Amino acid sequence: MNIIDLHCDALLKLQEAKGVLRFADAPDLQTNKNRLQQGQIKVQCFAIFIEPEIKGDHKFQVALEQIDYFYKEVLGRNPDMVHIKEWSDFDRLKIGQIGAMLTLEGVDAIGNDLAKLHILYRLGVRSVGLTWNQANLAADGAGEPRGAGLTLFGKEIVEFNNEHQILTDVSHLSDKGIWEVIELAKYPIASHSNARALCHHPRNLTDEQAKAMFANGGHIHVVYHPPFVKESGEVKITDLVKHIDHFCSLGGVKQIGLGSDFDGISTFITDLEDASKSQNLINELLKHFKEEEVKGFAYENFLNYRPGIKR
Repeated sequence: MNIIDLHCDALLKLQEAKGVLRFADAPDLQTNKNRLQQGQIKVQCFAIFIEPEIKGDHKFQVALEQIDYFYKEVLGRNPDMVHIKEWSDFDRLKIGQIGAMLTLEGVDAIGNDLAKLHILYRLGVRSVGLTWNQANLAADGAGEPRGAGLTLFGKEIVEFNNEHQILTDVSHLSDKGIWEVIELAKYPIASHSNARALCHHPRNLTDEQAKAMFANGGHIHVVYHPPFVKESGEVKITDLVKHIDHFCSLGGVKQIGLGSDFDGISTFITDLEDASKSQNLINELLKHFKEEEVKGFAYENFLNYRPGIKR
C-alpha cells in the first residue's frame, strides 16, 4: 500500500556528511531511496532543520545548503525522485516514481525576514513549522519553559502561509502556540506528533488540541519516535496503532496520517527501524481497521487535505 510520509531529516544528515552519503543507498539513511522503494513510500517530505548551535547569521546559509543537497543528491542523482512543488503534482506521479517535497522545521533560518521565507517557498517549501523545541522570533517551542504563544512575526508567517497555500505545522510548538495556530491557520497540520493521553510528552497533543484540530479541518500525522509513543519499555508497532485508534475515537479517522521522523531519531519501534519496514505498520493496521480507513491513514487522507485541490 502506498504511503505519504510527512517528515524525515535526511537533508540534515546529507548536509552534515558533506557529500559522503549517497541518497540512493547509504546505510546511514533510514529514508534512502532503496528503503523508500521497499517500504512503498510514494511521497517523502524532507525537512529543512537547523541545529540550535548554528550561529544566527549562518542559519539561512545552512538551510540553502540542505536545499542544495535536496536538488543535487536526492533529485539530481535519482531521476525516479520527482519534486513536488505544486499540490497538484501528487496526481501526476507515475508508477515507479517517488514524490519529494520540502518542508521547514522551525523558522530560525529566516530570522525576522519574511523575504527569506518567500525564497524558501519559491524553492519548493510547502509546509512550515514555526519552531523546533526552543523559542525563536516567531513563537515558543514545546521545550521552552516560558510557554508563550506566537509573536506578531509568528502571526505574519501564518498569514503568509495562508496566502500561499502552505501548511502550518504545529509539531514542536508550545501548547499556547498550538491553540493560536488552530485559530489562525487555514491549513493546520501536525506533521509528526502523537496523543499525550497515551504518552505524556510535551511534543504530543492533548485530546482537546486534537479535537480542535479535527474540528477546524486540520490533520495529525503520527510519529514513530519511541519516547513519543510509550513512556518506557520496548515499543512495538501495536503501541503506535493505539495512538491512531485514540485519534479515531476523537473523530479524526479521515484526518490522520503518518510522519515517521526517520533520520531524526536514533531509537526505533521494533520492526519499524527504517522506511523499508513501513509495510509492517500497514499490515498491523489492517488487523484493526477497515482497508479503506488504512488507505486513508497511509495516503488518501492527506491527498484529500491538500490546499487548492477541489474535492
